[in-house]
Amino acid sequence: MEASYIDLADPSHLEFDYLRWIRIILRAARARRVLHVGGGACALARALAAEDPEGRQEVCEIDAGVLALAREHLGLRRAPGLRVRMADGRTFLAGQGSATWDAVVIDAFVAATVPRRLITVQALAETARVAPLALINVVDNRAARDVRAVGAGLATAYPHVWSMGGRAGNTVLVGAVAKLDLGRIAAHVAADPSPARLTPPGAVALLAAGTPALRDEDL
Repeated sequence: MEASYIDLADPSHLEFDYLRWIRIILRAARARRVLHVGGGACALARALAAEDPEGRQEVCEIDAGVLALAREHLGLRRAPGLRVRMADGRTFLAGQGSATWDAVVIDAFVAATVPRRLITVQALAETARVAPLALINVVDNRAARDVRAVGAGLATAYPHVWSMGGRAGNTVLVGAVAKLDLGRIAAHVAADPSPARLTPPGAVALLAAGTPALRDEDL
């Protein structure tokens, strides 16, 4: 599976469309302190740090082999505004103070599935405690089973839940404490080389209706 693409000559270049969508959302929210759960080669964190070295990008990657590969072959180095650690994302979140981060980006997978322990009601309550904005990358098909489950979970933690993506492939689910300018975000994403559809809160709520949010005791 393609999990990371790094342009060694231009760290601001993001090849994967969903990463560009996430960057657009983070820019719109003026999120400069971002915790990334799941790193791969840290393409998004590196791009954000390159454009804002005074900001704070921290990456939790649980797989030591992935980090070793990124350092040996994909140019992962120390950089201003960037810290990469080998750590379990949920455990790290639990140790953070309230409102420590502007946003949490969850882009972690076991095969093609987001680890369930990152998207339970309890896990997302921790996410909301430390950041007013959460973005979760989900890979799904037209049945949207995972999109529904993540949307239901986010709705227990955040008052505003919406999504960006198509009917299959990558979908970015967003939970926010405050309303963002969705019209502006949609316009920027529509101008992307791989434009995506923004699904507003009401439509996400209808999609997730009847889908129970996952709980730790369900795992």
